Formats: sequence, structure tokens, C-alpha cells
Amino acid sequence: MDKKKPALKEEPPQLELPPSITVKQLADVLRVEPVKIIKLLMRKGVMVNINQTLDFDTASTTATDLGYGVKAAEERVALPSRKKRGKAKLATRPPVVTVMGHVDHGKTSLLDAIRKTNVTAQEAGAITQHIGAYQALVEGRKIPFLATPGHEAFTAMRARGAQATDVVVLVVAADDGVMPQTVEAVNHAKAAKVPIVVAINKIDKPDTNPERVKQQLADLGLVVEEWGGDTVCVPISAKQGQGIGDLLENLFLVADILELKADPDSAAEGVVIEAKLDKTRGPLATFLVQKGTLRLGDVVVAGAAWGKTKAMFDDKGKRVNKAEPSTPVGVLGLKDVAKSGDLFIVLPDEHEARSLVGKQQYRRPHPTLSLSALSSQISDGQLRELNIVLKTDVEGSIEPIKTSIERLGTEKAKARVIHAASGSITESDVLLASASKGIIIGFNSPASPGATQLASVEAVGIQHYDVIYKLIEDVESTLKGMLEPTYGEVLGGRAEVRAVFASSKLGKVAGIYVMEGNAWRDAQVKVLHRNKVVSDSRVSSLKRFKEDVAEVSAGLEAGLGIEGTVDFQVGDIIEFYRKERIG
Repeated sequence: MDKKKPALKEEPPQLELPPSITVKQLADVLRVEPVKIIKLLMRKGVMVNINQTLDFDTASTTATDLGYGVKAAEERVALPSRKKRGKAKLATRPPVVTVMGHVDHGKTSLLDAIRKTNVTAQEAGAITQHIGAYQALVEGRKIPFLATPGHEAFTAMRARGAQATDVVVLVVAADDGVMPQTVEAVNHAKAAKVPIVVAINKIDKPDTNPERVKQQLADLGLVVEEWGGDTVCVPISAKQGQGIGDLLENLFLVADILELKADPDSAAEGVVIEAKLDKTRGPLATFLVQKGTLRLGDVVVAGAAWGKTKAMFDDKGKRVNKAEPSTPVGVLGLKDVAKSGDLFIVLPDEHEARSLVGKQQYRRPHPTLSLSALSSQISDGQLRELNIVLKTDVEGSIEPIKTSIERLGTEKAKARVIHAASGSITESDVLLASASKGIIIGFNSPASPGATQLASVEAVGIQHYDVIYKLIEDVESTLKGMLEPTYGEVLGGRAEVRAVFASSKLGKVAGIYVMEGNAWRDAQVKVLHRNKVVSDSRVSSLKRFKEDVAEVSAGLEAGLGIEGTVDFQVGDIIEFYRKERIG
């Protein structure tokens, strides 16, 4: 009896899907009704609507269920070559410097002193700030200084994917010593793995103690060279102009050690330092060219903005036709205002620029990082270091928690506390965690509303604890790749108590004004009195004009009752939230 040949298995049709796509767009690609996709996802416990954006994993699984093969679409457009060439010709580029330090320790005074320094008896020390960056010329060599407002802006660029700084100058006042913002600046620079040059300022003042400052720096892990360490430390007086030449010389020495190089012949790439809408000239952006050479007439894409460079200005406000690596330059010609920290690239033509910008609508932040999500990455071997920003309610809790965390670890992964401080969780903490691909742990430390919103945008997980052993237990389980899925709070709305009424059934009822988001029946709520949580409960009643309602939107007033006894006070803030799985 003849054996039949097995039928060849037909390959499924192949699709390319972007990093994210809406339900409607996916339905169009798969040639099915959107309701079919919605039902498929509902069966898996995922509730979506027709306009909801799906990440790649969810979209590809859905397409596979419907008989398609899927691969990821290319996200980046290949950078063009200006000319055919073989091996890249790398040339030495200047170091890009950011000045950081505590408020009033002399950051601005230092830059002013460099501007006034007559290094070559010409215009050698001239520095101006027409475009949000300074550029000094010292003995024929350039040093660009980024005029950022502090470590927050420095880290905001990192959070958006841009490492814009080669060297950090940390300014510490000799009379004040290390202060809270000094510690933050050090931790932000360390997280970026950028070398730090310390400038001990105000040495001209009486009763200063530079040696005490050096000891404080050593406690932060910055051991100066004369003490056997590798941190360059220069005493200066910005007011008197003392030590400025030594500082600049040391910056060049550090740059020489780093061997900073770039290919000036390639298509330009870099980062947006700042951007604004000029009333007379239109969108104006400051670019820091990091690779290649930016030329007049180049077509550029900066984040979601694009255009042709119609005019370029150097740091003195003079028109230029090109900008080489490590050069800050003002650019006119973008059709929209770019965002600080956006990366820019040069493309061959306007068609490719429009195409790339069009793809931006598909992109969204990665899923929120949580301890359980990081635990999965460790288990899969994708992560070997767990970066943690630690915030506590009091200073005394920092050291025991930090020490306990850093003692943990396995061959798979180690924990590293990249910043620890007392107080509430701030936007700066979120940016640092985002830039370092880490997580924030708060021990009896609430998050400010701004930090909560930014964490949602930046996809940064915030884990709250009030028991130390539980905190340590979760971190240890994370490092072992064994942490169970966790659930986090998702803020849905905020309201202010405008009046308080007595109720025979509910005790006190609050007359509220919804400031943002929504208030809804059965929501979990926190009552904040002077930024301190005084109640964490659930909505028991929600009314408008004596009628029960399911939801109240921003800009409207309502009457609110909460389960349990709550002593509402006028001015209290009500936060409405729900718990969702975050990892």
C-alpha cells in the first residue's frame, strides 16, 4: 500500500508591526473587524477600546492567534552617508562640560569668571550664552559648557536617551561644604558614569576649610588625587579669578585621558539642548552636535519635529554654515518646537524626514518598570544590576536600609542604590530612575503629584513600603528572579475639598471640586491634609445636585462620601486611584 506523502505545512502570511499600534490600526492591517480583536483580548483578561494603543507583544500575540507570522518593523531609519567612504576617519573632539553643585555655591560665578579670563590676550576666554550654551577658547582649544539649570536637566536628557556631557564640574563652596544638592549632583553624575572634576570655590573667604570639604567628598566616594584617589580637585575663587586657569587645564587633561573622538565627515547626530518659539523667527532650537557635521540646508528630524536648517548661529550669535562635533549651535527652520533632550539626526531628504516623524505616533514608553518586571529580566539573564533610588521619611532610616539592600545579591544580579535621601519622592528622583533604567523605593515617603504624573509618563515604577523587612524581602526576591507579580496604584483624578457638611448616615460629606482627571464611584481614595495622607479608604457615595452619579469629570463639583470616619477639612486634597498589575 502506497504511503501518502505528508502535506507541506503552509507558511502563515508575514506581517511587520511597529512598537505600538491602536486596536483600529491593527484591525485594518489584519483585515478584520475591531470587535474581533477586542473580544480576543477580553478572553485573555485585557480590556481595551477601539482607540487604545497596544504594545508590540500584545499586538503580535493577537496577530499570531489570527494565523499571521509577525516580526518587528525597523524603528530607525538608516543614517545616510554624505559620500561613499570606507573606514570612518575619527578626529579628536572637545569635551562637553556641565557645571553642577548646590545653590549659591558659585556655578554661575564660575562661568562668569571663565568668560572674563583673558587667557590669550585676545578673545580667548570669551563665553556668551546666546543659545543656551557657552563655548570657551583656551590656547586654541575649545571647551563647550552646557548652560543647564542643574542636575535635573542633565538627567532629563539622559532619560530621553541623550548622554550630552563628557565631564561634570562639581562646584562646592569651601565655607559651606557638601550640601544636599551637592550629594544629588554627585549621584546623578555617577549614575551617568561621567568623570567629575571638583572645583572648591570661595577659598578667598576667611575661615574656610578645604580639607573638611575633601573629607566630605571622600565620604561620597570622591577621593581627591592628593589623598591617593583619582578625583581631580582644584581650589578656586570665582570672585577673584583665582585658579580658573588650573581648572581649565585639568579639564583638558581629563579630556585627553578620555580620548574623545568623532567622525566629522558623517551625517550629523546630536541632542537638543533647549528649544523655544521665537515670536519673530519661529521655532528656535539649540543643537549640540555629537557626531558628524551639521551644515546649512541639512534636513533634520529632532524628536517629533523636522525641517531644513535655514539659518545657524554660534554661541556668540554669529551666523555659521556648519557645526562640527561638540559644537553647540542655534538652528532655525524646524516646523515645530522640539523638546529639550530630543535626539536629532540628518536625513537625505524631506520625504524620509516626514516618514520618520510619522512613525513617532506609534511609539510610546516601555511598560512601567516594577520590581516584579525587573525580577523577570534578571531571571531571563537580561539584567545584572538593579538600580534603586531610595527615599525615606527620616534621615536615620537611610543608612540601615541602604546597607541592607547593597548586601543582597546573587551571581545573577546585584543591587545598587544610586541615590538615597530623606523627604518626599520628587520629579528629579523620577528622572534619575528613568535615565538609569531603575526603580524608586519609598519607605514611608510619599510621592509628590508632579512625581506621580512624571513616573507615569516615563514608565518608572514607584514601590512604597512601611515595613523594612518587607522591603528587603522583595528586593532579595527580585535579585533571585523569584518575585511574584505586584500591583500598583494608578492615579485617576485629584479634587479639592471646598466645603464640609454633616450627614446623619455618612458622618461628614465633602463638597469637592475635581481639578484633574475624574472622580468615580467605588474608587479608592486618599485624603491628603497638608500633603500628608490622613485617610486611605473607598468612595461610598458620589452625588451631583442630590443625584447619585457614577463619575464626575474635571472642572465639576460634587458631593463625596468616604467609607469610615474621615475628618474632612477645607483645602484637603482627595486623590482617586485604582490598583493595577504593574509587573
